[in-house]
Parts: sequence; C-alpha cells; structure tokens
Amino acid sequence: MGAFSASGHIATLFARGRPSRHDCPVSTQEKTAPSRGGFAQSLDSFFQISKRGSTISHEIRGGFVTFFAMAYILVVNPAILGNAVPEDGSITTQGIAAGTALVAGVMTILMGVVANYPLALAAGLGLNAVVAFTLVLGAGLSYGEAMGIIAWEGILIFLLVLTGFREAVFRAVPAALKTAITVGLGLFVALIGLVNAGIVRTGATPVQFGISGSLDGWPALVFVFGLFLMMILYVRKVKGAVLISIIASTILAVIVQAFAHIDRISETNPTGWGQTVPELKGSPIAVPVFDTLGKVDLFGGFGKLGVVSVILLVFSLMLADFFDTMGTMVAVGAEGNLLDKDGNPPKTRQILIVDSLAAVAGGVGGVSSNTSYVESASGVAEGARTGLASVVTGILFLLSTFLAPLVELVPTEAASTALVFVGYLMMTQVTGIDWDSKEVAIPAFMAIAFMPFGYSVSVGIGVGFVTYAVIQLIKGKAAKVHPLMWLVSGLFVIYFLMGPIQRLLGVG
Repeated sequence: MGAFSASGHIATLFARGRPSRHDCPVSTQEKTAPSRGGFAQSLDSFFQISKRGSTISHEIRGGFVTFFAMAYILVVNPAILGNAVPEDGSITTQGIAAGTALVAGVMTILMGVVANYPLALAAGLGLNAVVAFTLVLGAGLSYGEAMGIIAWEGILIFLLVLTGFREAVFRAVPAALKTAITVGLGLFVALIGLVNAGIVRTGATPVQFGISGSLDGWPALVFVFGLFLMMILYVRKVKGAVLISIIASTILAVIVQAFAHIDRISETNPTGWGQTVPELKGSPIAVPVFDTLGKVDLFGGFGKLGVVSVILLVFSLMLADFFDTMGTMVAVGAEGNLLDKDGNPPKTRQILIVDSLAAVAGGVGGVSSNTSYVESASGVAEGARTGLASVVTGILFLLSTFLAPLVELVPTEAASTALVFVGYLMMTQVTGIDWDSKEVAIPAFMAIAFMPFGYSVSVGIGVGFVTYAVIQLIKGKAAKVHPLMWLVSGLFVIYFLMGPIQRLLGVG
C-alpha cells in the first residue's frame, strides 16, 4: 500500500502567502542568534539555521523525531520484500534491513547537505509492494530483475529533473491545489498513524474504531497515552513535545511488555503490537550484512516481459513517485513556513535531483525505490527548518545498521502518535483555500478527499488535477490553464485507466 510517513511553535505559510497562527513555542519568524563557537558557527552558517529561525538543538530534536517516525520501515520493508527473496538464500531479510538503513541514511544526508531541506528519504511502501507482489510473485521476475525496473524508473525521473520538466510541472500547479495537497496529506498521515496503531481497522464496515467499536489491549493504551501526552505538552508549550511523548510511550510499552508478554498483532491476537514488539532480545548491537547491494539486473525484465510491458510498468511507478514527492515537499515546506508566495520550496531543483537519485539508489541497493517521506513533517513540527535535521536523521539510519535491535524497541503505537498529531498541524491550512470559489474549491476538495480515502498521495493529486482541468474547460477558461497542467492531467487519466489499457494491449 501507499507510503508512510509524522511540538514546538509552527508558523504556517499558506500557498497564498498568508501566515496562520499556532500556539506553539518555536517560530520560523523568530530570529535566533547564531550559536557561539567555531563548529557551531560553521553549522549555523552552512545550513542557515538562524536565518530560518531555528537553532541547532531544534534541528537535532527534529532529526530524532523524524527518524523515530520512520524507523518502522526498517522492519516493514524486509517483511514485504522478504516475500520475493530467492530460494537459494543469496538475499536475506537481515540483509534487506541493513540495506534499507544504509540507502536511507546516505540519501537523507545527501538531501540535507545538497538541498538544505528537512526532508528524509527511505524505501517507499507502495513501490516495495509492487516489487514483491506484482513484479516478482505476479510477473515472475527475479529479485534482481524487479530491482532493475525500479532503477529504470529512477533514471527516467532523474532525466526529467535534468531537463527541467519535473520542476516546471511543479511550478505550473495553482497555489490553491498546492494548499489542498498539504491538507490532504495531513489527513492521509493521520489515517496512516491511526491504522498503524490499530486504532482504525477494517471490520464489519470498511473502517471502524478499534475492535468492534472499542479500544482494547495494552498497545492501544500506549498509543492513547502517547497522543494525549503530546497534546498536553503542546498546549502547555513544552519544547520537545513530540520527542518526549514518543520516548515516554516507548518506556511505557517496554514496561508493559515486560509484564504482559504480548505478541505481534494477528487474526488470532487482535490486541497485539503492530510492526515491532518493544522488547530487547539478545545484544543491542548486530553486525549488518549487506547482501542486497548490487543485486540488480537492468535488462533481464525486458526479455521476460517485453518492451511494452516494461515501459508501462516504469510509467506507472514513475507517475506515482513523481507526484508523491511533489506533495510531500510542499507539505513539509508549508509546515515549516519554508515556501515562497507561490507555494514553492527553496532549492526545488536540488530537492528533486536528490529524490530522483534516491529512486535509482534504491534499485541498485536492492531495497526498492527510495522516496521522500511525509513523516518528515513530524520533525518540522518539532522545530526542524534546515538540512541539518536530515543529516541527523541520516546518521541515525546509518547507526541503525548496527543498532537495529534498539530501533525495534520503539513500537508502532508510540511512533504513530506523531503522525496523528502532525495531521492536525497540516489540516490548519485548509483556511488558505477560497471555498467560495467553486472552480477552486471543488478540485481542492477532491484532492483532499482522495488522498486518505484512496490511500495514495498520487491518486489524490491526480483526481484534483483532472477535476481542475475539466472545470476550467467547461467554464471556458481552458486557455488560462498551464499547458503542463493539461499534459499532466492527461497522463493521470492514462494512469487511472492503466488496467484496461494493459488488457487492451494484451500485456495485463
């Protein structure tokens, strides 16, 4: 399924250029004096920390929070890709976990240094599911051949960035739709957090509250404790509210597990823990095995599936990755008051270049396409405003190649509280949309609604774009729509009809 993802004072800049108010302790409007000392001064100057109204301590805290919000990928990615590993044992789930941490760490540090943006990257969960279940188990590709498809997808996106096409598309999007993307992402990450924590589940209805309408089990208690602690600390203007809450709820989870000995959630154990069990088994240090690196076959897939099928697969992956990143960097930038009056983040081109290279690195590294994570907004909610936070997150990912047992101590129920809370912060931007203007409000609503309900960032963006184009057309304002918006809307129509198109071409 789709990607994952999330206090301090946040001054939110709407895409329309109008700031909002939050009752929080850290503001990008505040100008903090540069830290004293040679190294600290150099950090401040390189990352423009004071200029963006942040401090080194805020950046470090934000980096930690983002890491904890994303750490589940070190468990979930191996669990998904493990379904596709060769039977000869040449690739192991332990190797996938180590490779996942390595690639995420390197690319996140690169994002911080090159783009100076508080955005972290890791293996995208929508794309790794495609690798395991569509490419390997469905189409019969080997693990390496599937990673070759992923690498080609990254190469294509990288070329689009170099030509300026990807940035041009981003800048062609109306400001109201950019705001809607942020709001929709807020609802999406909140839903992800609730689902991951087991607070929202499937049942007699498509979704339901807890188990048959009630909260049950110690893990649910850990989540509720962490979320309410976060809200209390936030309204009390306590610095580090998000990080404190995650750590406190993790400690509670460890204590609970020591006495209750709860297994992971399953059909027979609906009140179990989510992706990770908060207990330490053996040594907290594990020597990593990088058996996925270089396990990529760039051309084998063409021979097995044919050129047309590969092109369609690469196109589908590219389109989803393309707009997931666009939505994520807008949402993170809006949360940190980093966008300009047109809703564009600083160094957009550099952000997109690193993100594109991350997709290639994920394929070559054998851990699936790496992409920007909306969970980065949780670190921004903690005060992060620069690439230093990304560097911190990246270092923690690198350390986790050795400290995987400690990382796994943080249960999903503890980390998911940040996602739900940051959903609230992002939702506040909904007032930046002119709801009296139907030609803007309807596409904005469609984008907002389809992100959580379609469980996909790219689907929400696509529906919003197509709706906007159709409304402008019937109102006789087609000429006012940027040509790239027409092109992208047409591509989304193809994307939404990919199943029938594949069957028509005989490649489905």
